[in-house]
Amino acid sequence: MVARLTVRVQPGARRTGFVGWFGEHPKLAVAAPPVDGAANDEARRWLAELLGVRRRQVRLVVGAASRTKHFEIDGVDDATVQRSVADAIGSRRP
Repeated sequence: MVARLTVRVQPGARRTGFVGWFGEHPKLAVAAPPVDGAANDEARRWLAELLGVRRRQVRLVVGAASRTKHFEIDGVDDATVQRSVADAIGSRRP
């Protein structure tokens, strides 16, 4: 079972967490600078924590140098990911 998630990342935030929507994608502020992959690592760590999986189960598959990132998450389904994201944001998709 592999879920896919596309997020818009905003590096350099005070704290890591979802802050709303960027178009149809959830916007994730990360408390790490966009230097040497630090923001990517923080996004992976936070998503793993949110979804209750190990960090190695969250893979960045597209967008290492972009703010729009595509992740694959092993061990959870798409519905679980979407529900967890919506709960973290506090609203359903626009």
